Amino acid sequence: MEKLLHDKVAVVTGAAQGIGLEIARTLHHHGARVVLADLDEEATVRAAEQIGGPAGGCSGAVCNVTSEEQMQALVADTVDTYGRLDLFVNNAGITRDASLKKMQVSDFDAVITVHLRGTWLGIREASAVMREQKSGSIVNISSLSGKAGNPGQTNYSAAKAGIVGLTKAAAKEVAHHNVRINAVQPGLIRTPMTAAMPPEIFAQREADVPMKRAGEPSEVAGAVVFLGSELSSYITGTVIEVGGGRYM
Repeated sequence: MEKLLHDKVAVVTGAAQGIGLEIARTLHHHGARVVLADLDEEATVRAAEQIGGPAGGCSGAVCNVTSEEQMQALVADTVDTYGRLDLFVNNAGITRDASLKKMQVSDFDAVITVHLRGTWLGIREASAVMREQKSGSIVNISSLSGKAGNPGQTNYSAAKAGIVGLTKAAAKEVAHHNVRINAVQPGLIRTPMTAAMPPEIFAQREADVPMKRAGEPSEVAGAVVFLGSELSSYITGTVIEVGGGRYM
């Protein structure tokens, strides 16, 4: 059976670990040639080799998503290497959690810049190529924190909510070029970050999920595969929640 992303070319930012790495792995499994982009050069190269390496259609690139020049180079190098760009996943993100009373302006600015400027640059550079191709899909990773808001995450919740607005506005600009832009909002997902939570807090959050379990990174990746494939060819400007029914 032909794979859903057979011969597609994809870029995933923040792909050296966690959800980003699983997205890259799953896209490759479904037939895509994948460029993993991340700030951590050693981890990025290791992750790309783990998935398949250059010979298997998987390569790594060092990129700071807040840098206009580096994001331009990431897209240009991908097109130079593979001849096209079919799917761009804006996944890179950071957290700087603190209460309103304790959060520093630098903590707020850092989170907003990585998530919003990084996603905006990804959309701008990827869509420029896709407009000329008259095809392409961009997937932005938001969070259910951007829907409901989490205490101690005023910066992160604001950034993730902003990604939804950015997704919808950009989708309206490029839809007539056959370029689709959608967002995915993961909920409680088992990652190294959530594994570091106190067990009692994790258990309480899991109990709040109607499906009574945390999600797996592969379940987020599955939504990205769908949005990057022809199965979603008439879907743009939407948000898919991958949260087991939380906040529905």
